[in-house]
Amino acid sequence: MKRFLRITGGLLGIIRAWFQQLYNRYINPHFEEFNGDAREICRQIVDRLTEGDFHRTSLGHFDFFWIRDFGTVADSLVHLGHKDEARQTLNWAMLQYMQAGHITLCIDSYGNTFNAPAKQAIDALPWLLHAMVVSDYKLRPIERSFLDAHLYRYIGKFLHPETGDIRRGVRFAEMRDGVKYERSAYALTMIARMSICAKKLDLDFPFDVSVYRKLLNEKYWNGRFFKADRRTNAWSSDCGLMPFHLGIIKDDEKVASTCDYIREMGYEKLYPLEYCQQNDEFDYRLGMGKWIMPDYQGHSIWTWHGAFYLHILHAHKRPEYDEEYRKMESLILRHRTFPELLNLDGTWYKTIFYSGDPGMIWAALFLDLPTPQK
Repeated sequence: MKRFLRITGGLLGIIRAWFQQLYNRYINPHFEEFNGDAREICRQIVDRLTEGDFHRTSLGHFDFFWIRDFGTVADSLVHLGHKDEARQTLNWAMLQYMQAGHITLCIDSYGNTFNAPAKQAIDALPWLLHAMVVSDYKLRPIERSFLDAHLYRYIGKFLHPETGDIRRGVRFAEMRDGVKYERSAYALTMIARMSICAKKLDLDFPFDVSVYRKLLNEKYWNGRFFKADRRTNAWSSDCGLMPFHLGIIKDDEKVASTCDYIREMGYEKLYPLEYCQQNDEFDYRLGMGKWIMPDYQGHSIWTWHGAFYLHILHAHKRPEYDEEYRKMESLILRHRTFPELLNLDGTWYKTIFYSGDPGMIWAALFLDLPTPQK
């Protein structure tokens, strides 16, 4: 009965998410525009999404908890003075996870736990542990036992038990959820971060972060950037940026090479940052490819990656930081919100079945950046 209820709740969560998506695309396509400068717009969005028991992901159809999105902004939320709210969100999420008996990407306001798309994600548990570390979340004994059990299951499902490397041929959801990678650099980076966080939280994870640093440098660095996976030699913003953004790789020369490559390719030509240009090298998941959702994660501008890029530029004192910050500022002012993604010309991304979401919690990443000197 428990398994039946869990599966039913997951299906209800997915159905509701898809309904909200189509509702906002066709029935209520208008979104709220905010007054003020770029930072004031972002502050209003973050404040709205912080209200209640947990942090919502957006003011549009992602009106539920998404651990990947929350994890990416948890550090920024703490810096912005929302530490208590971040801990409350984690407490709420853990209650739902423990009741369901598993850890998923998403939880709706009714407590239904589900994955979107409907496949187990390799980065859900790493982002959860990351959020706990950056918010100084104090684990209760029952939560510690729950997480240790899931780390054991995680290793059995995704990792080679002797080397800690990702199992070959295992399929899972990750940040670039429309593509079928072969052991992506992003996924490996998330496991590296999980290794660090598990140690800080005194959880049982047997593989040291050095294992993953070595794999990233030996299997993914192609001399210019961290390539997407072990099958291609292509750039993908999630894979190229996250090793630096999460501090797994701390190499100024590699950062400089990557940032120079981004400018050479023009990924930040209009706004930061285009997802990828070498799209023909990848296989796409059913319903998220070239015909139904063209350029969803290809020749499109993702504000998420633009924000990661800005954080890397600032952390490494890159001279183009001021210019790229101003581009992001103009993007926000153009649409009077913090959008999910845009077409390459800066217009709103829309297809028959999908429209980009407004008011993303990612606005916290922008607010966490310093304003350039005028």
